[in-house]
Amino acid sequence: MCGITGFVDQGIELPRDRVILEKMTATLINRGPDAEGFWFSSRVALGHRRLSVVDPEGGAQPMIRHQGQDTFVIVYNGELYNTPELRQQLTYLGHRFQGHSDTEVLLAAYIEWGPSCVEKFNGIFAFAIWQESQQTLFMARDRLGVKPLFYAQRGTTLIFGSELNALLAHPLVQPEVTADGLAEIFALGPARTPGHGVFKDVYELRPGQALLYRDNQIHLYRYWSLISKPHEDDLATTIEKVRELLEDSITRQLVADVQVCTCLSGGLDSSALSAFAARAYQKQGRERLHTYSVDYVDNARYFQPSAFQPNDDAPWVKRMVDFLGSRHHYITVDTNELVDALKIAVLARDLPGMADVDSSLYLFCKEIKKGATVALSGECADEVFGGYPWFHRQEDLQANTFPWSQSLRDRTQILSPELTNLIKPAAYVAERYRETLAEVPRLPGEEPLEARRREIFYLNLVWFMQNLLDRKDRMSMATGLEVRVPFCDHRLVEYVWNVPWSMKSFNQREKGLLRMALSDVLPADVLERRKSPYPKTHNPAYLAAVKALVQDILDDPSSPLLQFIDTNTVQDMLEASNDSISRPWFGQLMARPQLFAFLYQVNVWLSEYKVVVK
Repeated sequence: MCGITGFVDQGIELPRDRVILEKMTATLINRGPDAEGFWFSSRVALGHRRLSVVDPEGGAQPMIRHQGQDTFVIVYNGELYNTPELRQQLTYLGHRFQGHSDTEVLLAAYIEWGPSCVEKFNGIFAFAIWQESQQTLFMARDRLGVKPLFYAQRGTTLIFGSELNALLAHPLVQPEVTADGLAEIFALGPARTPGHGVFKDVYELRPGQALLYRDNQIHLYRYWSLISKPHEDDLATTIEKVRELLEDSITRQLVADVQVCTCLSGGLDSSALSAFAARAYQKQGRERLHTYSVDYVDNARYFQPSAFQPNDDAPWVKRMVDFLGSRHHYITVDTNELVDALKIAVLARDLPGMADVDSSLYLFCKEIKKGATVALSGECADEVFGGYPWFHRQEDLQANTFPWSQSLRDRTQILSPELTNLIKPAAYVAERYRETLAEVPRLPGEEPLEARRREIFYLNLVWFMQNLLDRKDRMSMATGLEVRVPFCDHRLVEYVWNVPWSMKSFNQREKGLLRMALSDVLPADVLERRKSPYPKTHNPAYLAAVKALVQDILDDPSSPLLQFIDTNTVQDMLEASNDSISRPWFGQLMARPQLFAFLYQVNVWLSEYKVVVK
């Protein structure tokens, strides 16, 4: 993967604008540690940081191609998994290629088909293409939002980048937040309203969205969205189709000119992609697959099963390693590392995130990077196939809010009265919820309960999944590791979207359809293992450590967080002997220790980014 950035202005002035672009590009060095490149014309400045995965020699960027008297320049972050088919089609149409990179294919596709080229892509991408003759910048983001792309307009200047920090490196973009930005952090965070960049007048291209900048005007449109229609395949056909799509997605995503591995937790999703990958390696005569797992010091000692995390990963990892015969790497994270990385995770995300769920992933990716450049991960299967508890529990289905964040009172009781009055958390969350429900592509005549589950699926795909993809992208790219997510193949998502719940929950099991599709791929016991989320630490030393961090914030009058919280309430929580939060306040993992860690991350963000409230 890579990092892209740049800006379009009325007139580029060198060397001033070169210095600005170099600063913006430098913020993305972790995304692209292998090379950098710049391109300037009279109106545009483009910057790129490269992580070499395919065609190290021929894929340098910004990439420039000429068509007649016209000039096209691209900066691109992503991977196209149907590159061979596109190259063959474009060659037939007369295009000639200098290398075998997907960047060159993508640019040729734009030259041939214009903005409609995105409809032909199977992959993960965020890119910007400047066309000199038209003086236009075209930007697009992949259908499911695996790769990020932020932008802001300041007067006649359009500024964009893979990460918020790239935009903040431009002098026209300041770290200012208004009431809605604070509501994003304190009422919705670590989730984020689709398209909202938190900072004032900063936005993110939504998944499946494109932007054309012409004559100082932004034209936004959706080139892809889910379509609801009756599912006409029977169960046997549906099972076979799911298996075919998943296997094809995984096989395509193994292509690289560098070492590829898989993340393996011993759960259904990671075990499936590891099994398909191992089979593909064997067919291709490649060396044994490398697999990686993460755990925490003393977790076996302190782990306690719960409704949200029913079992420990370690025995299941060993079961799958023995089954696959993979070269496995056990990564163990210690508590002090986890705590120290909380700050690093904020700097990687440019926002407060999922506390130790983020920092542990950063540490995990950092270790993987020592042996591989590309990893496949099982993210998104739960959103696509209905694996989370809130797809199944009646009280969650009936909750008139985001099902992964039903404890709004638990998280807002710590806010100061002034902040509560300013952002009105309950009203802000309710409005974002209503806006999203208004987008759901309805199926006329659908039974009420089936229609409600369609709403839950949509909420998960455009909110919860986006948060996890954001986390995965930032934590992995902060270490220079590219992570691919086969369950996000848009063909698979489109197909499963319309499969009725009776099939998705076949045998009354979470992800029952997926289990049936994998019946001859995985061992029977792994196939039947209950869902368990990404592991977190259960070591009481972690709770003690994050409580100490928050106590330090309370004891320091200069802490920027203090203006936003009720310090007496937070102090009482620190001193309480019992867990005052009965269920996770976000997702499946974020309980009291993660609330303290989140507060610490907010303080880091306010301080490090010098956030100003407008």
